[in-house]
Amino acid sequence: MTRRADRMHVGVFFNHTGHHIASWRHPRAQADAAISIEHYVQITQTAERAGLDFIFFADSAAVREARAESLSRSAQYTAYFEPTTLLSALAMVTKHIGLVATATTSYNEPYNIARRYASLDWISKVRAGWNVVTSGNAAEAWNFGREQHFDHADRYRRAHEFIDVVKGLWDSWDDDAFIRDKQSGQFFDYDKLHRLDHKGTYFNVRGPLNVPRPPQGYPVIFQAGTSEDGRELAAATAEGVFTSELTLEGQREHHDDVKRRMARYGRRPEEMLILPGLTAIIGHNEAEARDKHAYLQSLIDPIVGRDFLGMLLGDFDLSGYDIDGPLPDAAMASATSKGTAANIFRAARQDGLSIRQLWEKLAGSRGKLTLVGSTIQVADTMQQWFEAHACDGFILQPSYLPGELDEFADQLIPELQNRGLIRVGYEGTTLRENMGLARPPSRYRAV
Repeated sequence: MTRRADRMHVGVFFNHTGHHIASWRHPRAQADAAISIEHYVQITQTAERAGLDFIFFADSAAVREARAESLSRSAQYTAYFEPTTLLSALAMVTKHIGLVATATTSYNEPYNIARRYASLDWISKVRAGWNVVTSGNAAEAWNFGREQHFDHADRYRRAHEFIDVVKGLWDSWDDDAFIRDKQSGQFFDYDKLHRLDHKGTYFNVRGPLNVPRPPQGYPVIFQAGTSEDGRELAAATAEGVFTSELTLEGQREHHDDVKRRMARYGRRPEEMLILPGLTAIIGHNEAEARDKHAYLQSLIDPIVGRDFLGMLLGDFDLSGYDIDGPLPDAAMASATSKGTAANIFRAARQDGLSIRQLWEKLAGSRGKLTLVGSTIQVADTMQQWFEAHACDGFILQPSYLPGELDEFADQLIPELQNRGLIRVGYEGTTLRENMGLARPPSRYRAV
């Protein structure tokens, strides 16, 4: 599979105190990070100083389900800022870095999402991105008047239509619709305003949107589904894809499969960047890195570890199973995120891992790739995956914040820059330009 560029793109996924499930207990983590704007300003400016493409916040419209004894011991997805509100604030203290956040198609309306992200694109001066999810947290249904979560296939069908409606609303105004001529008294050209009048299976939306067309045309669209339905949605709509493959072979298969599917939607492979999640515990040498990792692992409460693994498997209750025994087959059948669950089961079966060993393996990355080694060793693996055309870059997942991000900025990113693998500084003024993505034309553009 050919690739557009010979340099990788790197973003960073901020998970409040960090991605490791015991991150909030680390001495170099900020325990109240989820509600500290000062914390977010600090880490976002660090990421911009390092020249990363974007920062990313995930989201859920519910406190995650877990037994009280584990929920009360964890900082993961409990109480934190709504991300687009947070990104609007961070736009005021940064100039270049992209600002990306999750919003679900299952528990929002297209008009609200179109308005929110168009506003963010204007506020940030062309740096917004939307990560499309269909919600893997079944508890969200109870906050929106539903007794149960949408069926897996149905929520993806709904997502296809949702995205199309959002794009149509973003095209409500031509780019040059607003004249604002004080002399003539004409504020905008009425002929350049378009009403969508969408009537579909899931949505009826008249429009137009009451925000001008986003300056990027559309904010950059990201997606992270790894199931069959998720890959198809990505091929049809996504410009950035987050993956969770744990091996080079698995990542290369995922990369090639999704990019091959793009042709059926009239899209070219270079219109999408595929970015696997990566947690990297780095040190000046491998022994130092392994000591750091061992310390992090020592902070895991077994109750939290068990329920964390259950969460990755769709809130499956593992409390009745021997934690030193195998993962039960029943957990796969109940999983809401089929792709993530399949990766976990594959790793468990291939390596003969117990429940405890699984949560220890996944504790630092929420099911994504974890590397432990010297800065050189980690950079070597990143280069290997990139040069094997298994990915277009990575999204870094610091295990604890702010401490580990500082190490990335001061050690890992300069090493990749010295190898010529990533750029030094920003090449453009928009997120699209910095990711090498074209600005999409309006559907109403004269042919």
